[in-house]
Amino acid sequence: MFSAFSSMDYRSIRASTPAETAVKRLNGIGEVLSSLDISTSHTQDDMTRALWTLDTADKCIRMILSEFRTAPAKEQVVREATRLADLIELARDEISNYRDRGIVLS
Repeated sequence: MFSAFSSMDYRSIRASTPAETAVKRLNGIGEVLSSLDISTSHTQDDMTRALWTLDTADKCIRMILSEFRTAPAKEQVVREATRLADLIELARDEISNYRDRGIVLS
């Protein structure tokens, strides 16, 4: 098993509602993103990996949201997805600031 899956929340599989499952999935994405420390990125490869992680998380969030366009519990899912998307944008801005200040080594 890949280490990325070692902390998989198998309880989300047994969630009582689809919205509850979606929120748990979004929380999992948030946990992965919280382990991303942009300040320790010192090379262009580090920054590229960080951006790739952010882009992948953003795509996952969009996929989860697409399942809830008409669902009754859409508000809860959208609220959590929006919070994560905002954090992703902040992280992208931080990466841009590092690049603009020349902190990243090539």
